[in-house]
Amino acid sequence: MTPKEIILANINHKNPPRCGMTFNNGRINDMLGCGLHPHGYQQKRWVEGKVEYYDDEWGNVWVRMRDGSLKGEIYKPIIEEWRQLNDLRPPDYTHPDCAAQMMTVFNEPTDKFKIAYIGGWIFDNARYLRKMEVYFCDMALYPEELKRMHQIVADVYEQKIHLAGKAGADGIMIGEDMGTQTGLLFSPKMFREYFKTMYTRLMSIAHEYGMKVLMHSCGQNWVIVPDLLDAGVDVFQFDQPALYDMPKLAALFKERKAALWSPVDIQKILPTGDRALIEAGAREMFNIFEGGLICKNYSDLRGIGVEPEWDMWAYHAICERAGLPAMVNV
Repeated sequence: MTPKEIILANINHKNPPRCGMTFNNGRINDMLGCGLHPHGYQQKRWVEGKVEYYDDEWGNVWVRMRDGSLKGEIYKPIIEEWRQLNDLRPPDYTHPDCAAQMMTVFNEPTDKFKIAYIGGWIFDNARYLRKMEVYFCDMALYPEELKRMHQIVADVYEQKIHLAGKAGADGIMIGEDMGTQTGLLFSPKMFREYFKTMYTRLMSIAHEYGMKVLMHSCGQNWVIVPDLLDAGVDVFQFDQPALYDMPKLAALFKERKAALWSPVDIQKILPTGDRALIEAGAREMFNIFEGGLICKNYSDLRGIGVEPEWDMWAYHAICERAGLPAMVNV
């Protein structure tokens, strides 16, 4: 099978010869990824002492410690008062140049699964437009304003989906961190009120292009995983699979024809630096989700206090379990 066929066989639970793999730095990678670029936007970054500030395409200002995590947190949201929503200028993805790089990359001959990285998603972007703690109050106090803001965000993602589909992507990658260690950041009822209909509509557009929907989400979101499957998620990119009852999650994914895309758990296992535990964690994940699994590395090792060597232990254990040489520079 080609790398693309292996990814699709894992997503569809069609007896893949091995798990899918997406490892960086010259290791085995079955996917070819590319992003989109908003028309007319150039990011600004500046340093003040030990911190770095930068803006995003929506106009929010972020701050991060220079020697800390890559992303940081919101410093100044673009919508501090609801009256500012009238003046919000969302990023423009209507111009064909937004997908120029993606068209070039995806038009090159490849047998890999072509994935379009299209950003965050509705909750991910909307909470930053207002700042997290304010946004949660909005969910209870300003439902109409919130729904209007969500629609603006959803319209931008609809533009992105069309660009990805026309560029020949096999799947889109989205991201929503909706959970804590024990459950959702909001009630399941709020998810169904504010998000599920929009998710379903947008994901159906992706499916009309023949694209799979791959969704990142941190935290424990078990209570709405069936809703996400209903809406159209095909692959769940969880970095903390050990937060779940993994056999129960694997059984649901097998029943609903969905796959797990995950590194060895980045909270309970990988940061321990315990080689035996890391290798055992890799084998356990493989054994539980085999047939519907895509294994990966975590991209910000410094941000979680993990040494590259520990990450390689996980990689070698996965390769061994998959019956592959631990190839580098392939």
